[in-house]
Amino acid sequence: AQLTETGGGLVQTGGSLNLSCIASASGFDDYVMGWFRQAPGKEREGVACISWSGRYTDYTGDVKGRFTISRDNAENMLYLQMTSLKPEDAAAYYCAAGPSNGAECELESDRFEYWGQGTEVTVSS
Repeated sequence: AQLTETGGGLVQTGGSLNLSCIASASGFDDYVMGWFRQAPGKEREGVACISWSGRYTDYTGDVKGRFTISRDNAENMLYLQMTSLKPEDAAAYYCAAGPSNGAECELESDRFEYWGQGTEVTVSS
C-alpha cells in the first residue's frame, strides 16, 4: 500500500490543522490505520490509531481531547483533525497502515507495515 499525507503547514499556537492521508491499495478496510509523529532529535511516537471499522480509536495522552482521528473506507482516506495546537506538537506527521487483528487498534509502531513520507507541521509560539 502506498500512503500519501497532505495538509501540513505552519499554524499559530492555539490554531487548528487537518491532515489527510490517501491509501492507494485496495482492501483499505482490512487495515488498522494510525498517525505517528517525529520531532527533530526525538523518537517517533504514536499519536492516534483507528480500527478497520472506525469504531475504535486510541490516542496518546497529550493529544486526547485536542486531536480526532477518522477514516472514510469508501474513499481510502484517513484524517487527523488537530485543534488547540501547541509548539510541542510540531513534528513530521506520518500516516501508517497495518493488518487488522480484531476490533481495536494498538498505537505501537511495530504493528504498522506501511508508512507515508510524512507531512510537516510547524507551530509558532
